[in-house]
Amino acid sequence: MPATDPSPTLLDAVHAQRGRHGPGLVGDGFGFSHDQVFRAACARAALLTRLLAEQRAAHPHVGLLLDNTPEYAFWLQACALAGATAVGINPTRRGPDLLRDIRHTDCALVVTGQRRLPLLNGLDLGTPVLDSDGPHYAALLADHLDAEPPARRPAPGTRVLLTFTSGSTGAPKAVICSQGRLARAGDKVREMYRLTADDTGYACMPLFHGNATMALWAPMLLAGGTVALRPTFSASHFLDDVRRYRAGYFTYVGRAVSYVLATEERPDDADNPLRLGFGTEAGAVDAARFEARFGCRLVEGYGSSEGGCNLRQDPAAPPGAVGRVGSGPDDDLAVVDPATGEERPRSRFDASGRLLNGAEAIGELVNRTARAGFEGYWRNPAADAARVRHDWYWTGDLFHRDAGGWFHFAGRSEDWLRVDSENLAVADIENILGRWSQAEAVAVYAVPDPVAGDQVMAAVQLRPDADHADTAALAARLAGFLAAQPDLGTKMPPRFVRIVARMPATATHKTAKTGLRAERWRTEDPVLWRPYGTAAGGGALEYRPLTGDDLEKIDALFAEHGRTAWR
Repeated sequence: MPATDPSPTLLDAVHAQRGRHGPGLVGDGFGFSHDQVFRAACARAALLTRLLAEQRAAHPHVGLLLDNTPEYAFWLQACALAGATAVGINPTRRGPDLLRDIRHTDCALVVTGQRRLPLLNGLDLGTPVLDSDGPHYAALLADHLDAEPPARRPAPGTRVLLTFTSGSTGAPKAVICSQGRLARAGDKVREMYRLTADDTGYACMPLFHGNATMALWAPMLLAGGTVALRPTFSASHFLDDVRRYRAGYFTYVGRAVSYVLATEERPDDADNPLRLGFGTEAGAVDAARFEARFGCRLVEGYGSSEGGCNLRQDPAAPPGAVGRVGSGPDDDLAVVDPATGEERPRSRFDASGRLLNGAEAIGELVNRTARAGFEGYWRNPAADAARVRHDWYWTGDLFHRDAGGWFHFAGRSEDWLRVDSENLAVADIENILGRWSQAEAVAVYAVPDPVAGDQVMAAVQLRPDADHADTAALAARLAGFLAAQPDLGTKMPPRFVRIVARMPATATHKTAKTGLRAERWRTEDPVLWRPYGTAAGGGALEYRPLTGDDLEKIDALFAEHGRTAWR
């Protein structure tokens, strides 16, 4: 059963804004007091209640296809007040994938703005769309600007969020989060990092992601502090923003820290109000560089949107370890054999820190506390059953645990990968690449990123009539094909594409990815690639043949970050 709900509850924190005239929500071109945020949320809660009643909607779900704008924050609180559910829609999804996300979560309403509205063009949503930048939206709100909060206060168990996450196969799953769970998660962060009403949290990560919602928005709401919004992440604006808004706390995921470090250094970089950043996958080298340059400590943790298992970084941890105990008072974490559930032997290392008994020590990380904080997936009982078995929460991630009790991350299922802290299903990318007229067979798999997480690599067997000789021309055709795919998310384009003469197969005629994954980009086969520093979503895709000089630069990049390209 979930732990006792903390005081204040999420609704207590929302109502506590009333009558407070200090800054509650700030950003480029806007500033709202706590009281103004509360009144804006009440107006939208009243409008939502009216629209849901008119539609007789089966589920009070509101899709938010928005950047980090004031409207996103207003609607999060409106849903809490009205007992509705905010569905964070990922704007990197495209076409039929985006349509599937909205339909799967039974959105009765989608709120978007002019910047993201074109993503919905041509999609048969079957649900109303509100353009928050349009005159019709302003007219609808005009009747509710002085609305009081709903008289009926939803219970802590009321569903308030559906947050998409990707599993090992198939489409993304929508994780259920109740008001009680969101309040507990936010209050834990608030207490752990001593956030108060005098603090400002800088929200540079997208609010549709659990990192920003649970680790920044909710803690700052519960602390009574100020939230500073950046519409989309910008490394070049990072330092100016935190200075402008006097932000002492921020959250990050994936390579965000690396992108900030790649900006031009200034003599006064350390002259800023930052004291703490909380997130995942910055990497030890970049974390140290960030602290040395900006005077701000980064705290990392392991966890997931599901909430079933979390590990918090401990300053006393040995190199490479994530943590020793779970972040919940009742956590009972173990590394077990996925087939039998038996606990794995502790891991051993040589003097250089190399793992000696990986075959016997590596297993799946589980939380043996019944269900832990996991509240299930929306309309996905099969995924629920896979995640919770025998009253244990199974993470799907590989770990080993050393003699001192420290947990070390060892990898993920081969069927999915993690790019810039977003989980991607291999099957989705393979399906897109399979449409390429030049491709006879494709295989997609994860390879290490020099800083953190994974990069996408693909092996492609060309059709007999394809031009095999001119790799530069082939690279241009590949880029043109990928750019034309409407459902290619911004994190999906492969970093490396290996052109194989024949796709390796097992005895049962399944693609054998083990050898491909082991060889990575070091092969006699031609390899096309997008050099590091070219983001998938940042302009036109460009591929070129991988050269010997490129290989040396890649090795140097891994060495610079203290990582290895060989798992």
